[in-house]
Amino acid sequence: MRAGSSARASDRLATDPSAEGDGDGITDRGSAGRPPRRAALMGERREYAPGTFCWADLQTSDQQAAKAFYRSLFMWELEDTPAGEAGVYTMASIGGLDVAAIAGLQDGSIPPHWSSYVAVADADAAAARARELGTAVVAEPFDVFDSGRMAVIQDPQGAFLNLWQAREHIGARLVNAPGAMSWNDLATPDPPAAAAFYGELFGWRAEEVPESDGRYWSIHNGERPNGGLMPAPPGQPPAWNVYFAVDDLDAALATVGEAGGGVVVEPMEVPAGRFAFARDPQGAHFALFTGQLDD
Repeated sequence: MRAGSSARASDRLATDPSAEGDGDGITDRGSAGRPPRRAALMGERREYAPGTFCWADLQTSDQQAAKAFYRSLFMWELEDTPAGEAGVYTMASIGGLDVAAIAGLQDGSIPPHWSSYVAVADADAAAARARELGTAVVAEPFDVFDSGRMAVIQDPQGAFLNLWQAREHIGARLVNAPGAMSWNDLATPDPPAAAAFYGELFGWRAEEVPESDGRYWSIHNGERPNGGLMPAPPGQPPAWNVYFAVDDLDAALATVGEAGGGVVVEPMEVPAGRFAFARDPQGAHFALFTGQLDD
């Protein structure tokens, strides 16, 4: 997805923050490992540069129902991974490549939501830097088994974001492909202030998209497009939005409705293609995009 694809949505929306197995297509992830290495596919990732969006997961009030919904929408292969006291962390993949995850809510006072992760070289150092810049560190750095180390911050405008220091798990192995994460953008009450904060934290460069009439900024991590910023509608909480690519937007939205979800923002045309915002049956918001994808 290209910069500017969400410019017109800024007036209308800010979101909240089958592998073989048993009968429902879920298998337990064991120690068998990954399939043999082959030539990389378009959109396949083996590492992430610091400052790059690398992962997304869903925290939901009904994990089983969410699995069924997203499996029908994206044809995900789902594998349950024991997560200690947190219960089960369900990894979603396409062709054996991880694309996202689904987990149960740990705090019933928080509504279901998708979370975005940014790769960092050192989660402790990144969290410390975020604190120096005046933001809240909601979850201090902690180890996630052997997968990596993470922290959760809340930026000065109130949006939550996860920091991910990879070990065994780099994040999504496939992006910018149907059923995979293709974009992340922030709906915030103060885009210039958010741009300044994240620029100091990650080294991002924010550039206003000329055709957006001051309503969308593209984020660059080095020379690569890495997301966007847009004004949040008055009264809406700031949040990072997660976009997933689809081959046919209209067909995908029909599946959303048939599976118990709904359309939050109707399809809109942008130079790179078309996108819409949807919600799943538990209320988590996400975006769907069809069109030109980055490599």
